[in-house]
Amino acid sequence: MTRPEDQSFVRIELDHLLIPVRDRAGCAKRLASLLGVGWGSRALGSFTAVYVNDGLTIDFDEAEGDFPVQHCCFRVSEPTFDAILGRIRAAGIAYRSTPHGPADMQVNTAPGGRMVYWNEPAGHVWELLT
Repeated sequence: MTRPEDQSFVRIELDHLLIPVRDRAGCAKRLASLLGVGWGSRALGSFTAVYVNDGLTIDFDEAEGDFPVQHCCFRVSEPTFDAILGRIRAAGIAYRSTPHGPADMQVNTAPGGRMVYWNEPAGHVWELLT
């Protein structure tokens, strides 16, 4: 990662992401249940939100026609990784050790941590890593 010499740069935090899907409530409920976080309608707009943490929501919006596939990655602790992977397995969701390719039901440990990938019904890719 390249950073300016002067480490006094402005801190910027991501507040929310908007993800187009066919079934916003179904997708929000599924992701929230896997991550172990809350979800529900937001006061603004027609989005269904997953409350990832105190500062980040993922807003699902119903979309018609084609839309680009998104890739979102969640960095978590080892115990949280184990809990989420357990919920993925319990739900019977196919996962893989690489961003693309077949569901090999393996955890990638090559980079020194652990990571898995899975798709949600609209095709978006979720990544979980330690």
